[in-house]
Amino acid sequence: MYTDFGKWEDVARVRKLMRDRGIKKLPGCSWLELHNRVHVFVAEDNSHPMMKEIHDYLDWMVLKIKHAGYVPDLRFALVKGDETGEGEKETRLRHHSEKLAVAFGLLSTTDGAPIVVMKNLRICGDCHNAMKYISQISCRKITVRDANRFHCFERGNCSCGDYW
Repeated sequence: MYTDFGKWEDVARVRKLMRDRGIKKLPGCSWLELHNRVHVFVAEDNSHPMMKEIHDYLDWMVLKIKHAGYVPDLRFALVKGDETGEGEKETRLRHHSEKLAVAFGLLSTTDGAPIVVMKNLRICGDCHNAMKYISQISCRKITVRDANRFHCFERGNCSCGDYW
């Protein structure tokens, strides 16, 4: 909540309190099953053997969806504004776990095949918006099951009606 309002001193205070008390936040992760194997993605994690191809594909896809009208919502980058530039914030957004998982799914399946991704936390607003554009550009049905509900993205729309 503090990050939403740019209260970075409060963010630092809460993070320090959590560290001091040994409280660990669950990292956001997303996964999908493909060919009887579960592929897990965590933001900023480069351990997947296809990570270079995934990042290259996301770079290409972001250019395509920007051309279609997508504007990254930098509020969801969750970094202090004066510590990083807009380019770094966009990169962090691009590397959210659900975007990595969807990119892998698009790279690893045949045209027209649906993509189903599971996520342990709630999908962020930027990823939700990006998925609408990705579903439209890729002509794919993309389902993201987050901690609250199923989001079925198809032809640029979400089944939640943008209420989540």
